[in-house]
Amino acid sequence: MSIQERKKDHVDLCVYDDVGYEMPTGFDRYYFRHNAMPEINIDDVSVEGTLLGRSFSFPLMISSMTGGYSDAGRINAQIARFCESENLPFGVGSQRALLDHPEELESFSVVRDEAPTAFIAANIGGAQIAGGLPEEKLLVLIDSIKADAIIVHLNPLQELVQPEGDRKFAGIENGIARLVTQSPVPVIVKETGAGISGDVARRLLAIGVSVIDVAGAGGTSWSKVENKRKEDSGSTDLFNEWGIPTLTCVKEAADLHGEFRFELIASGGIRGASDIVKAHCFGADFTASARPVIQALIKGGEEELQRLVDRWKEQTAIILTLLGRRSLLECSTKDVGNK
Repeated sequence: MSIQERKKDHVDLCVYDDVGYEMPTGFDRYYFRHNAMPEINIDDVSVEGTLLGRSFSFPLMISSMTGGYSDAGRINAQIARFCESENLPFGVGSQRALLDHPEELESFSVVRDEAPTAFIAANIGGAQIAGGLPEEKLLVLIDSIKADAIIVHLNPLQELVQPEGDRKFAGIENGIARLVTQSPVPVIVKETGAGISGDVARRLLAIGVSVIDVAGAGGTSWSKVENKRKEDSGSTDLFNEWGIPTLTCVKEAADLHGEFRFELIASGGIRGASDIVKAHCFGADFTASARPVIQALIKGGEEELQRLVDRWKEQTAIILTLLGRRSLLECSTKDVGNK
C-alpha cells in the first residue's frame, strides 16, 4: 500500500470508526471547586493563550492530522482558513510523504496560501531524523509552508503495529539534538497518543527542545487504527490500550518547569472546555486536539468546526467565571478536587 493510501485510511478510520482508547485521560477523576462568590463578571474573563511568544484567541492548537494525498489538500485548506480567521495555531500532518513524493507539495503548501499570517508548524517523524536530517530536506519541510515551528512526532507504538511501519528507533534522540541546533525555527516534540513520560520529557528538554506536547493516552489509539487496517490483528491488538494517561504525562512534565524553561502542551483526548481548563490547572501552557476537529470538519464542514470551537470558548469562559479566575494563567490545583 502506498503512503498516500495509508494516510487516507488513517483519516477515514479516525472520522468514522471507533478507534478511541477505553483508558481514560485522567481528567475525569477531578471536579472543579465551585466558587459561589467569584467576584468577577464573565466579561472580565479572557480565554486567550500564548505559545512561543505568540498570542492566540484560545489556547488550542489544531493538532497534526493529515497531508500527502490528494484530498488532504482540501482538508488542510479548510483548517488553515479557520485558523487564520480564529487566530489559532495549526500543525500539519507528517510531511514524510512530501520528502518521498514532491508531487504532493500542494497538499501542504495550500495551508500558507489560505493562512498567510497564521502560526503553522511543520511535521516530521522521529524515525525519519534518526540519522540526521540533511539541511536541504529540513528547508523543504519549513519553506513549503513557511513554518513558524517544526514538530517531531514520536510514534514507536504505531510504527510497530503498522504493517508498513519503521522498526528502527535508535538514534532519534541524537537526531532531535541535531535538529535543535540546525533548525531556524523552534522545535516541538510530541507523541501521537501513547504519551511522553517525565523521564523522556527531561531527556528532550536537556537537548534544547522548546515545547513538549505530551499527547497521552485517552484519545485516539493509533494501535487500534493500525489494527483495523489489517486483516489479522490478533498478534498486536494487545497494544490497543498501551500508553500513559494524558493527565499523568501533564503532571510529570509540569514538574520540570522549575528545572527547564519550556512550554507544555496537553493533548490526547482533549474533548472540550473542561479538559482544557483542567490541563491548565495541572500546569499545561496550551492544549491541542485533532480527532474532534477533523470529525466536525468532515461531517459538518467549516460551519460545524466553528460551532465546536465557539462552544468550547464559551464554556471555558463560564468555567473560569465559576472559579473566580480571570484567565487560564490564574488556574491551579487549588481549583480542582479529587472525586
